[in-house]
Amino acid sequence: MDIGQIIAVALLLILVLSLFGPLLKSAKMRNAIIWLLIFNGVIFGAGGWDEINQSFIQPQTSFTEARVEVPKGRDNHFRLTLQINGVDVDFLVDTGASQIVLNQEDAARIGLNPDNLTYSGIAQTANGDVATAPVRLDSVDLGEIKDMRVIASVNSGQMENSLLGMSYLSRFESIEIHRDVLILNR
Repeated sequence: MDIGQIIAVALLLILVLSLFGPLLKSAKMRNAIIWLLIFNGVIFGAGGWDEINQSFIQPQTSFTEARVEVPKGRDNHFRLTLQINGVDVDFLVDTGASQIVLNQEDAARIGLNPDNLTYSGIAQTANGDVATAPVRLDSVDLGEIKDMRVIASVNSGQMENSLLGMSYLSRFESIEIHRDVLILNR
């Protein structure tokens, strides 16, 4: 909490306390408190609008021919939607994942049958070791950026999100984070 927020809370507290006190008997004091409240509201509104705006309106990913800018989500993660084999798939960007890792639901949506895959790999995750099946994705599209035959894996365990790992991210010339924006340059 910064000094402006502390002052705003203190002024609000004074107002609430004064509503029930003898200060309201004087019209001048009541008017002064009302103006103080209006002033406080304007100051808070001007200073706090960016925070309020970010809470309700999520900035969108922007694309140029060779650059992708991804704003950090409300959950403090970077997320991207790619078209895999023509199907939109939501990914959590994970530089700690060695490759694209699809959860079972997303694998099925793009035309892979998780029950018919060979789970010959092992991935070490925060939740322990899980079996993985190597796959090759025919097409991976991120805006105007198109890649073919991208190596990935399907996770045999429960995963909330598919992961966009380094087998795809390393195709970019640079990966940068500037404050709350991930920038991918081709």
